[in-house]
Amino acid sequence: MLHSSYGRILVLFTLIAMTGLGGCAGKSTRDSSPSIAPGAPAADYLIGIDDLIQVSVWNHPDLGVTVPVRADGRITIPLMGDVQAGGRRPADVAADASQALSEFIHEPEVTIIVAELRSHEYLSRVRVTGAVRTPVSLPHRQGMTVLDAVLAAGGPNEFAAANRSSLHRHTDNGAISKYDLPLKRMLEQGELGANHLLAPGDVIVVPQRLF
Repeated sequence: MLHSSYGRILVLFTLIAMTGLGGCAGKSTRDSSPSIAPGAPAADYLIGIDDLIQVSVWNHPDLGVTVPVRADGRITIPLMGDVQAGGRRPADVAADASQALSEFIHEPEVTIIVAELRSHEYLSRVRVTGAVRTPVSLPHRQGMTVLDAVLAAGGPNEFAAANRSSLHRHTDNGAISKYDLPLKRMLEQGELGANHLLAPGDVIVVPQRLF
């Protein structure tokens, strides 16, 4: 079975990405370890479109904002302007923000929190498309397999080249891996070697026959 590369985005806890810690002695009384609070994602969560991002700068409350990620993947932060957030870890966004603010503030300490996971629903779905009876986008469930998703889509239609089907999965480095799915043999002959466990974000494509 394939290992899930997105399972960890389902683990919801707070990430506070802090940069520029331990600079001057005047800051030594503050706890430099990340705080924990409910409702935000794991440390390697990639920020998505519409996620609500809370930005704060220690000792500069006027620079704090809470903004959604726009369709272009950016957020606007005072003094810095537009910052790319979509598709990146909060810690990386905080590091960029800290570096940009260092032109205006001595040793800035930026905190980035994913305050609301608005994109999470879409990242955690499984999709079946192509020559199936009802193309679907399904919420991912633990234990869901290729056949579960294909059957939820009504199975291949009469125009499908079912044995040329494939599973597409995003990898940790941003690439997409492709796995062959001989769906006709799986459905008609019980060949289950490719009945992989699905991961959030997986896409199953059933191509049409060439006439």
